[in-house]
Amino acid sequence: FCTPCLQECLKPKKPVCAVCRSTLSSGSRALDLEKQIETTETTCNGCSKKMYLSKMRSHAASCSKYQNYIMEGVKAVTKEPLHNTRNFPNRFTFPCPYCSEKNFDQEGLVEHCKALHSMDAKQVVCPICASMPWGDPNYRSANFMEHLQRRHRFSYDTFVDYDADEDDMMAQVLMRSLRDK
Repeated sequence: FCTPCLQECLKPKKPVCAVCRSTLSSGSRALDLEKQIETTETTCNGCSKKMYLSKMRSHAASCSKYQNYIMEGVKAVTKEPLHNTRNFPNRFTFPCPYCSEKNFDQEGLVEHCKALHSMDAKQVVCPICASMPWGDPNYRSANFMEHLQRRHRFSYDTFVDYDADEDDMMAQVLMRSLRDK
């Protein structure tokens, strides 16, 4: 992970891993992983130079061929931005589906519902999911509190590029995985 991505993972009150969602604790070092990074060789996808993984980040920052390689991938999966901003759902603040109190961020909504609605069994639409491109604004969770705790322990905004076309991205990843051996 790059430092900004790792910092995003550590922001919530209960930080979780971006990959496996297990609890993170800041300050503990993964010495076995550090050793593996220091001893594993790789090849730059831009200029084909061989180096250890530990040197790749500094190399990538100065390798123009690698920068071109990355930009090819970005261009291949990015959609043209829509100009009508009214088509974009609000993914920053949400109303409580139980009491309609407004302007909660995701973490605030989770905490609010835990504190005030943990025993409410009414089936409600998750406002966070409904705001997503894949969300169904009519789907009612059978157990909303469990849904919140399982699905919304992290912010989708940290890990999702809403401007990327997923089908194009998967095709690009598959094509590159075959090409980059």
